[in-house]
Amino acid sequence: MKTKNKKILRIIAILMLAGFVIGGSIMLYLFNMPHRDVQSAKADYVLTSNQIVSEYLSDMDAANQKYLSSDGESKILEISGIINNISEDFNGQTVLLLKGNEDKAGVSATLISNTSISASSLKIGDSVKLKGVIRSGASFDEDLELYENVILDKCDISII
Repeated sequence: MKTKNKKILRIIAILMLAGFVIGGSIMLYLFNMPHRDVQSAKADYVLTSNQIVSEYLSDMDAANQKYLSSDGESKILEISGIINNISEDFNGQTVLLLKGNEDKAGVSATLISNTSISASSLKIGDSVKLKGVIRSGASFDEDLELYENVILDKCDISII
């Protein structure tokens, strides 16, 4: 009876150890998996800031299906527009707002830290073309009664 219990415990211990090794290997692989190089990849869509904002404000569900991916690999966009505001986020990264003066919403783009063109050379009113990954679309918040911008991440400046 005791040898049977020892055998069962040994099998359970081996299975648990194998589970930990397999689980740890998967976590290690996912943690060290190479990130997608947005800047060297081809853009899925080339648009102006006005075009993407209009698409989201007219039909958010259709725009989300077009630009956002359910697997987490959102589309790469190349957006052109005029800089309306330049700010810095909590991580010290430069954030550009591409928006016309009469537009309801714009495109908020967070630049990568090693951008190809120095962010310090940019100024409000400059026309730029950015390439980045979309994170969320424009919308109208009825509670706050204000428009929310399209959010792009991992952006770099293609052309000034």
